[in-house]
Amino acid sequence: MLQTSEDIRLLNETINHKAGFVTRINEELSKVIVGQHGMVERLMIGLLSNGHVLLEGVPGLAKTLSIRSLSQCIDTKFSRIQFTPDLLPADVIGTMIYNQVKNEFVVRKGPIFSNFILADEINRAPAKVQSALLEAMQEKQVTIGDTTYKLEAPFLVLATQNPIEQEGTYPLPEAQVDRFMLKVIVGYPTKSEEQLIIRQNTLGMTAPTINAVASTSEIMEAKELVRQIYMDEKVEQYILNIVFATRFPGQYNLPKLISLIGFGGSPRASINLALAAKAYAFFK
Repeated sequence: MLQTSEDIRLLNETINHKAGFVTRINEELSKVIVGQHGMVERLMIGLLSNGHVLLEGVPGLAKTLSIRSLSQCIDTKFSRIQFTPDLLPADVIGTMIYNQVKNEFVVRKGPIFSNFILADEINRAPAKVQSALLEAMQEKQVTIGDTTYKLEAPFLVLATQNPIEQEGTYPLPEAQVDRFMLKVIVGYPTKSEEQLIIRQNTLGMTAPTINAVASTSEIMEAKELVRQIYMDEKVEQYILNIVFATRFPGQYNLPKLISLIGFGGSPRASINLALAAKAYAFFK
């Protein structure tokens, strides 16, 4: 639908009015997260564009803390799943159990039935568990027995993985990696940031309390506004050039990349780049 300049002006006014929760969330997160502004920013992009996020970094960089704190800032349901080699699909999605009183099988829903899912060390779970999670991530639904259950919106999987320890891990299937909108490489803090981290964690002070400063309805409204943001055709062409260069690098004067790329980005890459750009525009 073609947007006029008046439509865009009204949309900008609405966004300025509705985006106040972004500042409130950032202020709450700053109570416990020192630095890591890029990571927090990308978590917010995933939240506003309905995209799952994979955080990769060595232990101790506040990946799990950031995800848990973000979920506490929003009045939603949160589940943490610690992925291990002996995890079963039923441990994630739930299973049928026999009720002796009613003399029938009933459904016991698993931790996947939440709004925020922290999949901690996701690459430690075997293929069957990954397949169960894949349906939830892509279709926003899970199947238990003969019944399919829709997952409540907003539904967001925020996963972590450790890149330096490969013993007892399973590489994520390419199909599942493709379901993540963003892969965020989490780096070390600066020297001044780490000095502040030392002080906060060695003074014996009580950990700050994270308050819920945004409602689910605010998040859902924001997600609708993100999709309405005007994107110029020049930006669309820029996104297309990036994605097509991964498919046909020779045509884009990138011959050195031909032997390094097995498969280029899918149309999902183009969609996610556009949504991420709109989400970034929203909270800026």
